[in-house]
Amino acid sequence: MSSSAPQRSHPLRRVFRNIWQALERARTRRLLAQLEGRDLADLGLSHADRLNEMEKPFWR
Repeated sequence: MSSSAPQRSHPLRRVFRNIWQALERARTRRLLAQLEGRDLADLGLSHADRLNEMEKPFWR
């Protein structure tokens, strides 16, 4: 019997995935905080964009 409904991931797997994603967001925001104005310009970001991203909590 074949089911066309997508399989749901295991609840524990979702917890670990969410933790991993939150840690990854925190890591990339730390790296973003270290960029100079020229590096930001190369990425097409402004100082305000950087501040806006850094103000977000790690879970968002």
